[in-house]
Amino acid sequence: MEIGPVSNLNPLSKRDFERLSHFRYRLRCFLRHSEDLCSEYGVTSLQYQLLLHLKGFQGREWATVGELAERLQAKHHGTVALVDRCEQAGLVKRKRGREDRRRIEVHLLDKGAHLAECIAQRHQPELQLLQEEFRLPGWE
Repeated sequence: MEIGPVSNLNPLSKRDFERLSHFRYRLRCFLRHSEDLCSEYGVTSLQYQLLLHLKGFQGREWATVGELAERLQAKHHGTVALVDRCEQAGLVKRKRGREDRRRIEVHLLDKGAHLAECIAQRHQPELQLLQEEFRLPGWE
């Protein structure tokens, strides 16, 4: 892999690298904590994220596979496979679109909604810690 020239317009300081390093570290700690929580509940981190995005989709209680792929930053076919696994586990259900019958809506089932609620609840202390930490001077 060839690395291009670095822009000289705004060179990064040591402090910039320290902040970026710390941010990536805290982000990875959060993700690792999340992976461990998901494992306790018998789901993968991606399965939980799919449930979370369905529960938290703005303005409605369902999403299309394309919308979920965007939220997950995943390829469409990978998201289809993830929905398949969640459907087999009884967490979600596909339904034909109400307005456009060609479109498939993915809906949370009670089991999936309950699981999302339980895992999200367990994330709250770690989220609070991150919110407090990144309100400190230098993070504005």
